[in-house]
Amino acid sequence: MVKPLQHILILGGGSAGWMTAAALGKLLDTSKTAVTLVESDDIGTVGVGEATIPQLMLYNDLIGLDEDEFVRETGGTFKLGIQFTDWDKIGSKYFHAFGELGKNMEGVHFYQYWLRMQQQGHAGDLDDYSLASQACLQKKFMRPIDAGNSPLSKIAYAFHFDAGLYARYLRKLAEGWGVRRIEGKVDTVQQHENGDIARVTLENGDKLEADFFIDCSGFRALLIEQTLNAGFDDWQHWLPCDRAVTVGTARNGEPWPFTRAAAQKAGWQWRIPLQHRTGNGHVYSSKFISDDEALDILKSNLDGDMLGEPRLIKFRTGMRRKSWSHNCLAVGLSSGFMEPLESTSLHLIQVAISKFFSFFPHQGQSQQDVDEFNRQMCFEYEAIRDFLILHYHATSRTDTPFWRYCKTMDIPDELQRKMDLFEENGRIFRFNNELFNDISWFEVMYGQGLRPKGYHALANRYTDEQLAHRLEEIRGVIRRSADYMPSHDDYIREHCQMTQ
Repeated sequence: MVKPLQHILILGGGSAGWMTAAALGKLLDTSKTAVTLVESDDIGTVGVGEATIPQLMLYNDLIGLDEDEFVRETGGTFKLGIQFTDWDKIGSKYFHAFGELGKNMEGVHFYQYWLRMQQQGHAGDLDDYSLASQACLQKKFMRPIDAGNSPLSKIAYAFHFDAGLYARYLRKLAEGWGVRRIEGKVDTVQQHENGDIARVTLENGDKLEADFFIDCSGFRALLIEQTLNAGFDDWQHWLPCDRAVTVGTARNGEPWPFTRAAAQKAGWQWRIPLQHRTGNGHVYSSKFISDDEALDILKSNLDGDMLGEPRLIKFRTGMRRKSWSHNCLAVGLSSGFMEPLESTSLHLIQVAISKFFSFFPHQGQSQQDVDEFNRQMCFEYEAIRDFLILHYHATSRTDTPFWRYCKTMDIPDELQRKMDLFEENGRIFRFNNELFNDISWFEVMYGQGLRPKGYHALANRYTDEQLAHRLEEIRGVIRRSADYMPSHDDYIREHCQMTQ
């Protein structure tokens, strides 16, 4: 009989390592399955992503986080969406907002009715029908309340937080649940004859054996790639940005409840407001712009004084061909990297953790389970990849070599199919519960300048006067709901103010 796992070793800390450790510590009996995390204070973490998407709630629920404590401990703020500026053309602006858009009627998506009226010139801006967008514009926020059929009952939100403080907070929880931390750097890795990892040896000579290893070593991918040669699919030809220069700035006024992604000449710049500072970064392609010019662009678009020296990060966008190989699972940057355009890095960590529990090798792993895990993770990565490519490719910009390349590059067949389908009659179909739903695709495709020729035939069931009246009613409900919400800053101050 195969013995159950007795020891799991996590290599690396940061968000990936400590999210994994906290989940394992919470859900496993650590007296029977020991969980150890090895990290070195001398090795920094990338930590470029301080923004999340609403799916992080699934992880928070999994480990039973107290949300107010979590926000307070991480200097967090709330996030209702992402504002994209200058992506379709210079001067353009749109929200990829969380939550509902308008109200579906008679089994037809609201955006189909809106398309009909918009094509006639009789609809308001798309933001008028999104509570999240209106709240963003007014710096408002509240969690959903029991308000019946009101939009206030269905507020979807995520978080901004300090990645370093997040790892520290999760470490405290994980250690409380029995996870052991060891300070040290790995010197060598030893394997069994069948290729499985047997142990790691630290620089101080300590040997750490385990039944299963989780690689959270970041871009180094010390176990999954350097040892097991899992392979890597490079997607830089579709997502050409390969560097980011980042810096924190002093808080400057009340924090906005959204992430800002402002397109630049060869990439884009983020602004992520926290309680105690603002995170900033310029993501760019080194083929089209120098590091010095990228830094100048970052500095010229900051909203506050810099807190320290800017940091340069080099990366490759792509996916490990096998996130799970032998007795090793890659989580976080070691498994692949999606640039932070849609704040999906932490989501991919939690998906890997969740799927690992679904296929947990209690009595020894089977190759069928491993193959299916890898197939599902590949789908998750590719679906997100295509959504990110959409932002670059669906553009009217031709003002720089970078944007001309993005506009004319070949794209994956599945993305082209989605764009073609949308441009006919605005149809969007979510496949296999992929991460981004039809509303997300609609907001980004429309925001990036794609315009359908028609709309759903069933959207003609109302007269122009009836539909105009319904849209105005919906807009009024959204407006009154936004008016009801407190300011984002006041809500934080009342519920989860950071203690200095």
